[in-house]
Formats: sequence, C-alpha cells, structure tokens
Amino acid sequence: MTIHSSKHQVLDSNVFADDVDKNARSSYFNLPALDISVAFPQATPASKFPPCASDYYQFDDLLTSEEQAVRMKVRECMEKEIAPIMAEYWEKAEFPFHVIPKLGALRVAGGTIKGYGCPGHSVTGAAIAIAEIARVDASCSTFILVHSSLAMLTIALCGSEEQKQKYLPSLAQLNTIACWALTEPAYGSDASALNTTATKVEGGWILEGQKRWIGNSTFADVLVIFARNTTTNQINGYLVKKDAPGLTVTKIENKIGLRIVQNGDILLKKVFVPDEDRLPGVNSFQDTSKVLAVSRVMVAWQPIGISMGVYDMCHRYLKERKQFGAPLAAFQINQQKLVQMLGNIQAMILVGWRLCKLYEKGAMTPGHASMGKSWITARARETVALGRELLGGNGILSDFLVAKAFCDIEPIYTYEGTYDINTLVTGREVTGIASFKPVALATRSRL
Repeated sequence: MTIHSSKHQVLDSNVFADDVDKNARSSYFNLPALDISVAFPQATPASKFPPCASDYYQFDDLLTSEEQAVRMKVRECMEKEIAPIMAEYWEKAEFPFHVIPKLGALRVAGGTIKGYGCPGHSVTGAAIAIAEIARVDASCSTFILVHSSLAMLTIALCGSEEQKQKYLPSLAQLNTIACWALTEPAYGSDASALNTTATKVEGGWILEGQKRWIGNSTFADVLVIFARNTTTNQINGYLVKKDAPGLTVTKIENKIGLRIVQNGDILLKKVFVPDEDRLPGVNSFQDTSKVLAVSRVMVAWQPIGISMGVYDMCHRYLKERKQFGAPLAAFQINQQKLVQMLGNIQAMILVGWRLCKLYEKGAMTPGHASMGKSWITARARETVALGRELLGGNGILSDFLVAKAFCDIEPIYTYEGTYDINTLVTGREVTGIASFKPVALATRSRL
C-alpha cells in the first residue's frame, strides 16, 4: 500500500511539473510578435511609406496640371490611409471595406468615362491613378481596375442609355461595387470559347454556367456576366444583381499574390436576367475588345506602380540599414542593382506613357497594347526580384513591401492575357500569321 501510495505521489508530482512546463511553454509560444519597429529598428517599415524617388527622368513634366493633381491626390491618400494597414490585410487575405469611402472620394472610379458622375480623366490621367494606387498596394489597384476599367467601362461602352444612368453614378462613387466575369474554369486564355449559356425566355434570359478568378465577385452588387447566346452562338453581356436567385459566389482561397483581392468562383443555375439588363452593345466576343483595349493599358501601369514602390522602399532601406560599418547603399553591387531597377522603371514609364498617347489619338492597336502589357510586366518582375535581393532577410517580410510586391506581380504577369498570349497577339499583328494553336490542331479544326 505504501509503495503504491509513494508511486502515486511521484506520478502526481510529475504530472504537476509537466502541467507547469506546458503552461510555461504555452505562454512563451503564444506571445504576440514584436512590433517590427522594435524587432528591427534599423530600417523603416512600409507602413510609413517612403517618398517617391523613382521619377529620375522627370516624367512628371510630361503630365498636364490636371494629371499631376490626380497623381498627388491619390499618392497622399494611399500613403496615409492604405500603407499602415496593407500588410495586415494582405496576411489575412481580407479586404479593408472601411477604406472604400476614402477611395471613392478620390474620384478615380470610372476613369476615362465622361458624364454620369464619372471623372472623365484622360487615359494618361486614369493610368497615373492606377500606378499610384499600385505603388502602395497592388491589390487595391486591382480592385479599382476591375470595378472601373472593366465593369464600368463595359456599361459605358456597351450599355443602353438607361443602363448607364441607372448604374454608373453609384458605381463612380463606390457606393456600389461591380465585377467583370469572363474567365471560366475550362477557358482562360481561350476565353472566346466560353461555355456559360444564355437562353431567351419570355421577358428575359436564363443564364447557366460557371466563372472563375473573378475579382470583387464575393461582395459585388452588380456582376457583368458574359455568356453564349444559345440561338446565335455569339457572346452576349448581362448585368446580374448580387441577390439573383440561382447565383452563388464563393471565395478562392490559398492565393500567394494579390491576397487582398477577393477572387471568386461564380455558379449560375437558372439565373433569370430581365431584358433590360442585357447589354445591347455586346453581340460577339469582338465587342469585349473595346473594353480590353483600355483595360490592358491600365493593367500595364500596375507593374509600373509596383516597381516604383519597390524602388522607393529599397532606396530608403539601403541608406538606413548598415553592415560592416557602412550603409548598404555604399556597396557597389547594391548601387548597381538599384540603378538597374531605376533604369527599368524609366523605360517602363515611357512605354506606358506612349501607349496612352497612342490610344488618345486613336492610333493604338491590339498589338501595341499587348506588347506594352507583356514587356512592362516582364521588366517589373525583374525589378521586384532585384528589390527582394537587396533587402536580404527582410525581403521575405510583407512589412517591408518588397516580399508582398514580389508575390503580387505574379498574377499581374498572368491576367489580362499571359505574357505568352500577349506576345502572340503582337506577333500576329507584325507577321500577319496567327500562332495561338499548334498548326496541326488549327488545320484539323478547319476540316
């Protein structure tokens, strides 16, 4: 009995010791992370955004006073309102809905659209706004681009007068949000082959199908949906309300880039759309090209803005951070990388600016837009990768912007036409030969 009692006593003692040890470990491991300014006091995090240092060739001189004013207004808002919170929301993959009124007050939604409460900016002015948003946060620029340069522009270019008056004023103020649904699970680059159908019924249309990767879709009030007319076999456009019976939208999880953007899967099961919500100006896939021509210019300015932000961050970091008794900016190899980044940005800006001017005078072709988007995103990829190298270990922390930008540039390199597809669009234009399909397959499809 005594031995048993002694063993039991020892066991209880060990259990107690284990409990104390577990509690100690638990409290140790559950401590909140140190604030980055305490953990790494030698360099300033991106929550306090660096001043712009990337306009080395004084591109600002090429802008009108109105375009310069747009740039400064957007820059001030992004640095003040978005920079302090972007890493937190990016890590959580959540959208900061509380900033929508502040973005709406910038009056950039609607971009180039004139009237209906829209700002009516020049293409250059609208592009500059996108770049300034992307400089601080790429996800916010994608949110605006999808809403403005895709959804709103489709209504402006392809909608009826009644649709423009009904939808655009509220969308311009960001009181309501829109998305643009073209891509499907089976059709990305080959979007013209989409499967979603629209069948005419009395008083409207029945939509059936599925969309994927649709930005803003999880909270959009209005969804611009493209579907194949079962009678004509042509692509038509429709405006679908968020509460339409048969409409289901779910968030795509586990993204490594543009994590703040809420991309969704859309399921359409016998969704009824009244006749007044069919876009009369979308009667074939070619009609989407009118929208994509402008949006591709805007997308080309996203990587410009991202690269500007990364350069600005690296420029400040290299002067603050010291190793071997000297600031990192004093080392030759770091200066070489920084100047390579700066040179890329000057070239990217000038290509983007020329693209805007070609559009404004009616001379821009699909090949121009595609080469601009593909070439600029490739240079941005290189620029951001150099920035990641320059920040060393801090180059993998979202606190210092560069790691976040490194991930965010990847989806931009892919969407609105992958690098390869965009080069083939330009290749077709300069050679007169389409090479999107392997020759054998293209020949077989004609038989």
